[in-house]
Amino acid sequence: MREVLSPKAELPARVSARGLKFANLQAMATPGKAARNARPAGESALLTSRDNRWLKEFRMALRGGLPTENGFVGVEGVRLVEEALRSGCRIQALLFSESGQRHHERLAPLIDRPEIGFPTLRTTDRLFEGLADTEHPQGVAALVKPRQTSFDDLVRTPESACAALLVVLAGVQDPGNVGTILRTAAAFGATGGATAASGVAGTASPYSPKALRASAGAALHLPILAGMSLPILQTQFKVAGIRTLASSLRMTAGSSAAIVAQHARSLQEGIATAPLAPWEVDWCQPIALLVGNEGAGLPEEVERSADARIHIPMASGVESLNAAAAAAVVFYEAARQRNSRCSRLAGPD
Repeated sequence: MREVLSPKAELPARVSARGLKFANLQAMATPGKAARNARPAGESALLTSRDNRWLKEFRMALRGGLPTENGFVGVEGVRLVEEALRSGCRIQALLFSESGQRHHERLAPLIDRPEIGFPTLRTTDRLFEGLADTEHPQGVAALVKPRQTSFDDLVRTPESACAALLVVLAGVQDPGNVGTILRTAAAFGATGGATAASGVAGTASPYSPKALRASAGAALHLPILAGMSLPILQTQFKVAGIRTLASSLRMTAGSSAAIVAQHARSLQEGIATAPLAPWEVDWCQPIALLVGNEGAGLPEEVERSADARIHIPMASGVESLNAAAAAAVVFYEAARQRNSRCSRLAGPD
């Protein structure tokens, strides 16, 4: 320390002896050792312990599929992390593996800004593989807090839409189906979503790692009201003036022509209980589509309490469509009508 504190050292004024000690640690190291330990400015130290607090948080959120104690969920993969960063949701931390550091350049415009308030962490490839939920991880993950959505947020109509268009998942158990339905709904202009338990089963979390991957990040952009009671939700929709349509598996067998004829008779006779085809619905009014369990569909009492039932006519011999495929058919028709209506309202240029 005698050499460090010599008068010849050029030191800033008003620095304490303790400050001098830490200010000159780098100078005390040999040039060779300093070169080996050097890392780019702003780069965090490598996390090498499996018991590190941050790695435990990422492990719980990704491999465990559970929110952290503070409500953050895990997203993994460069595209999904990019969507999380663009979503406006709060980010707690970003984690790169050594090989995943190659994705830093792509994410740099979103994370290398002075106002960013979360840490960017690094760990080894081996430890990252141990906490990742995918078989071949890309080496980049983030902890993100999904947006909080109230019922008023859910039913609010954006300026870009002619009316609220909502999807309610009631008893959809497969996280892949939950994510795919949300992604499809968002692609065709849905303005929000909700999850609820049905009398048959609960609904998988839209924020589990598998559901987030299947939604391609749509679950972080859409307003989603999670964990509602289905009867209460239906009552609130009625009060808010939103029509509920129950996707139905119950349909009289027959050819497509016979089914269409049955629809026409039902409409003429004003039979509200007969299922409607997607093209018979006015999708330019506020609507919430109820999607039920993959195998059992919606409970019969839920179908009866809805404003109408909807069913996709199919060729004879085909029992039903996958829940996600059926939702895609219905939401495509909704988008077709809504886009056509908007085009007519806009008029010629």
